[in-house]
Amino acid sequence: MSWLFICRNSTLLCLKASAGNRTLLGVAMSQQQQQQQQQKKKKKKKTTGIPDGWLDYCPVGSRIPGTRFIPFKVPLKAALNCQLPASQSFDLWDLLDSVRQQNQELGLIIDLTFTTRYYSVSDIPQCCAYIKIPTEGHRVPNDGAILSFKRAVRHFLSQNQDNSRLIGVHCTHGLNRTGYLICRYLIDVDRLDAAAALQLFNSSRGHHIERKNYIRDLQHAAKRSNRGIDEPERNPIMGLAVRKEPATLIKHQEKVESNTVAQHVKASGDESAENQQPKEKQPSQKQTKRRARRRYKTRDKKSADGSAQGHDPAS
Repeated sequence: MSWLFICRNSTLLCLKASAGNRTLLGVAMSQQQQQQQQQKKKKKKKTTGIPDGWLDYCPVGSRIPGTRFIPFKVPLKAALNCQLPASQSFDLWDLLDSVRQQNQELGLIIDLTFTTRYYSVSDIPQCCAYIKIPTEGHRVPNDGAILSFKRAVRHFLSQNQDNSRLIGVHCTHGLNRTGYLICRYLIDVDRLDAAAALQLFNSSRGHHIERKNYIRDLQHAAKRSNRGIDEPERNPIMGLAVRKEPATLIKHQEKVESNTVAQHVKASGDESAENQQPKEKQPSQKQTKRRARRRYKTRDKKSADGSAQGHDPAS
């Protein structure tokens, strides 16, 4: 009996331990699934939402003095702008409006972002050329990206010597990669010193370059070679998008046009009605003569009656 009792207790202990292990395993699996779901949500938000920190920077800087450069943050497509208040949205048409408010005209957009999710080539206005140089963030751009940037700028300048159109440059925030490559061009090609180039960019952008590794490279690293910068690398893409009027404005214009047409039709109808009214019939020549004879007879009769009555004789 004692042996059976011991075996029974051992079995119960084993069962309890097994159940406990299953519970712990279930909890661990549940936690792992939750972590995976959270990671998926973060990844989805990262690839579909507004860029982190995007709202912290002004949309467009000003033209960098003595150059054709103007820096700005990445414009967003309609699917992203609809997540923002109208006062904070920023698309490619807003970009053009901002540049025109500075009495400038944009001719080329150089896109440095390492993704295509912010806007598509079909969104680019037809008045602008576009070239993409994918540049990874946080790291100093490699020599290949630097050379591509220099070539794009030199090609545009050679093709636009008869005008003053600007070269717009953007990364995500229009600050670090944008600032580095513009300053690198000013240092390597235009022969500015690093301090002057940084001061020009920071002042025009309205924000200072933040990444220390970018600043250190500009200040202390050797200049990059300009060999081959006048050789064509790729032709920019010309934009095709045409600005669409807002729906409310279109409805207003249609209403105004409809009212104008209605007024015109009414005026034409009134004029036609007046023209269709019967005109007074002119008397014939015989009728005119008869009326004249009647007037003469009436006048002669009145004259004869007056002569017969005369005046009272003098007493």
